[in-house]
Amino acid sequence: MDAVGRTRSAVGHGRAAHDTRAADVETSSEAYAQRFAGPVGRWLLDVQADCVRELLAERDCRSLSVLEVGGGHGQLTGALLGAGHRIVVHGSRSVCHERLRAQRTPVQHVTSPLWQLPFRERAFDLVAAVRLLAHVEDWSVVFAELARVSRRFLLVDFPARGAVHRLAPGLFAAKRRLEGNTRPYFDYALGEIEQAARSVGMDVLGVRRQFAFPMVLHRTLRRPAVSRALERAASVAGVTRVAGSPVLVLAGRSQVAHP
Repeated sequence: MDAVGRTRSAVGHGRAAHDTRAADVETSSEAYAQRFAGPVGRWLLDVQADCVRELLAERDCRSLSVLEVGGGHGQLTGALLGAGHRIVVHGSRSVCHERLRAQRTPVQHVTSPLWQLPFRERAFDLVAAVRLLAHVEDWSVVFAELARVSRRFLLVDFPARGAVHRLAPGLFAAKRRLEGNTRPYFDYALGEIEQAARSVGMDVLGVRRQFAFPMVLHRTLRRPAVSRALERAASVAGVTRVAGSPVLVLAGRSQVAHP
């Protein structure tokens, strides 16, 4: 349900075809990881990690206690560990932890429903949820639960809604043909996230839009150098700042934003 209680439509289908209450099971799988394999996939993840590092550096964030909700994909875990943060990875099913455990990643693992995180209020300095909101239907409830256990900061990402949204059903069909295992997803306007942040006593502190061109285009090109050039040109032209996606947002407690 959205913030006003209406059933949301997923891009690609009228309703999401996957389990939106355990959305991280798929993103934690080996099949999903293969979408980011190879030079292009590594570049896509590097862009994401660089954006996160920039957002945290702007707030002078050091040695934080971090909860990664739905973080079994491990996309940010290495970057956060490398920056000296202490991490607990949450999964909605035990299977969500298999890849990180197999890789012997030095993190703690916790399993519970996304809507019932087993922690006291404000237990972590930072709560991060990447690759999650795109596949969760009751997103405002999940967002509030993420904020409940955050003492200082909340980091989320989401597919941006824009003019291209009107063409989404046709584009989604092409995307599925090219990628094979793409799922229907929910997109958002930045204003929705800003409103959700305000409703839980947070302010948006920073925003990073990652790519001006669809990620499926970069995967299809399979030429990171060409993709970098395209994205650099779009950034210089100001396109990424206005219309880039996915969007990373760092929110913080109001007293953190305004000491």
